[in-house]
Amino acid sequence: MGDVVEWFTTADHWTGGAGAIHRLVEHTAMSAGAVALAALLALPLGIWLGHTGRGGALAINVSNVGRAIPSFAILVIAAQVVGIGWKPAFLALVVLAIPPMVTNAYVGVREVDADVRESARAMGMTGIQSLFRVELPVAAPLIMAGLRTAAVQVVATATLAALVAWGGLGRFIVDGLAQRDFVQVFAGAVLVASLSILTELALAGVQRLVVPRGLRPRESGKNEGFTGLAVGEPATE
Repeated sequence: MGDVVEWFTTADHWTGGAGAIHRLVEHTAMSAGAVALAALLALPLGIWLGHTGRGGALAINVSNVGRAIPSFAILVIAAQVVGIGWKPAFLALVVLAIPPMVTNAYVGVREVDADVRESARAMGMTGIQSLFRVELPVAAPLIMAGLRTAAVQVVATATLAALVAWGGLGRFIVDGLAQRDFVQVFAGAVLVASLSILTELALAGVQRLVVPRGLRPRESGKNEGFTGLAVGEPATE
């Protein structure tokens, strides 16, 4: 542990193209880009399917199949298709992030109480108005849970990008193993774990901002267990 502390306090390990700051920026940019693209693809699909109720079962089954495929397998296949570098890593991360977002968005909107939908229609709201003014606010806790789950998974899995000749914090682990520098390996693992925790905490803060007060998990027993969990995962809170 003394060697690990020394590694973190050595200035050379933080500066330059191979330093921790540069690797952290690479890792964060790759993860954020993958999550953003996955959200653009998955959330509208899941929300619309939940609103209409059409094709939802097929979408959930496809998402579950996607979650069953190991990220490493996706990375290897992508590398064979588009070559090494950032492209296969980015593709694998997007594929990893889509299933929990689709599943949670669909289930969150679909499980809005029928009486709530009927009340919206009775007030003269159109289907789109009901979706944006009523259904999405109610489904927000579960939608955000899917986003948080996907983001943390992506940050952790982006470490594998180093295996296809890309950067990120995974370089410390891969290069450290190759050089039998286990202090560097441990330091890289600490950095990845810390970034994952910070990602979870940051998105938890975002969730508190976007979820109506009465629907926040800690303030309403109805939604407890949603935070940080994808559908089908056991609640830990």
